[in-house]
Amino acid sequence: MAAADGDGNHERGKLGFSLDVPFPSSREADIALRSLSPDREPRKGGISKQLTVAGSTLSVRWSADEARILRVSVNSFLDHLQLVLETMQMFGPPVPQ
Repeated sequence: MAAADGDGNHERGKLGFSLDVPFPSSREADIALRSLSPDREPRKGGISKQLTVAGSTLSVRWSADEARILRVSVNSFLDHLQLVLETMQMFGPPVPQ
């Protein structure tokens, strides 16, 4: 797992955070993406989150107006990610389609 402060964030005054999560396969990364994507930010403004998959890596990018909002969103996402990872581990690798 790699994380970096959002150097690629071009919006002035915005805080950014990026997280890349490697998975054993692209199928598992896609399952994680679909499991985590439905969660929208509870607050309408001040933060945005973008999830993408490239190969077997799930990438998440946040942009926020305030550090507190960013911290809450990242913490919530990490809790959900932990649940997804534990569920995947419990049920084993996905069945090929």
